[in-house]
Amino acid sequence: MTGRTPPRPHTAPPGEPPAGGAASGSPDAATDDPRRHERRARAALTRVLEPGDERAGQWLADLGPVELLRRLTSPAYHPGALPGAGDQRIRALRALAARADPGRDLAAMASHGGRFVIPGDPEWPSQLDDLGPARPIGLWVRGGPDLRHWALRSVALVGARGCTPYGAHTATTLAAGLAERGWVVVSGAAYGIDGAAHRGALAAGGATIAVLACGTDVAYPRGHAELLGRIVRQGLVIGELPPGAHPTRSRFVLRNRVIAALTRGTVVIEAAHRSGSLVTARAAQRMGRHTMGVPGPVTSACSGGVHQLLRGGAVLVTDAPDVIELVGTIGDDLAPDRRGPVLPRDLLDPECARLLEAMPGRAADTTARDLAHATGTPVDAALARLYELHSLGFVERHDDRWRLTAHPARHADTRRGGA
Repeated sequence: MTGRTPPRPHTAPPGEPPAGGAASGSPDAATDDPRRHERRARAALTRVLEPGDERAGQWLADLGPVELLRRLTSPAYHPGALPGAGDQRIRALRALAARADPGRDLAAMASHGGRFVIPGDPEWPSQLDDLGPARPIGLWVRGGPDLRHWALRSVALVGARGCTPYGAHTATTLAAGLAERGWVVVSGAAYGIDGAAHRGALAAGGATIAVLACGTDVAYPRGHAELLGRIVRQGLVIGELPPGAHPTRSRFVLRNRVIAALTRGTVVIEAAHRSGSLVTARAAQRMGRHTMGVPGPVTSACSGGVHQLLRGGAVLVTDAPDVIELVGTIGDDLAPDRRGPVLPRDLLDPECARLLEAMPGRAADTTARDLAHATGTPVDAALARLYELHSLGFVERHDDRWRLTAHPARHADTRRGGA
């Protein structure tokens, strides 16, 4: 491994909650919390309002969570208390609010070792505030590490569910490379690229965050139950929806805005033209985050959306150093220079190289005088260079004539001490 040490889960002493305040999810622990009423109100509202609802987000900003919940549950509710909402919608929201039980949800999350993190908490990732009215009401979190700390140095890797072996290999390798260098890999725990990215980070002993479109206690997709369990033990599983909530198509799409806002940049690895991964990338672009794409075969429909993204201003990346150079610290995280392998001929000094270029084809030979004339070099100098080339295995001598060797030396650089 090279680079920085990967972040490790912050573990608490026996009998204490994990870092970030896991006990804050417990109603009993919350009795000493000066923000208890706001936390419970926000927990209840995750049962009432859909993620990313900007109108509801504006109500939340204008009224505050406690007052908003009071207006939704008060028997004395009157029309116009929620600007812009029709009667039908108000009735639906009030019905949901009447059934919400924040104490039960907070206790359920605490029973899973989790917590409910809200804006203003030390663990709240302030970059989510860039979402404005679409900011999450709060985040249900499972896992020991501090969410804010990890999100500060994170990259999203997203892509097609029905990915190709090339895409899965690329995602795994890229995630492992980022994790080895101390970066947190964020994805959505779906099949395909998401799962490969999480597994790559875990295999490298690194850090990963899964952002779900359902309750964090719900194993979705079912085939990733074991993977999600590993992420809880080694990283973080987060979501906007309360315990037991199941995903819908719209929740998947809205979940992507959280992935984009949480991270320093988004990398798309294989995405068709209508892929949800492009939603994540475009959300990142709108918020001024770095947007990157890994190119694929031009004949692959799975890479069509990525290529479109690259034409639209995303940056082409191929490995972890490329990504880190873009999202890391300016001047400190530069990717290495890229070049092909060094060949023996590359190590020749200019005069030897010029003489070697003037040699006729392999079936022909020539004299030192002819080479000197062809290169504008004195005969004695040409002869000296020919002997040097001979010692390096590039040419062979036959009486007073010279020709290229049939099999030039492959290790001329070692004979010259690498000069």
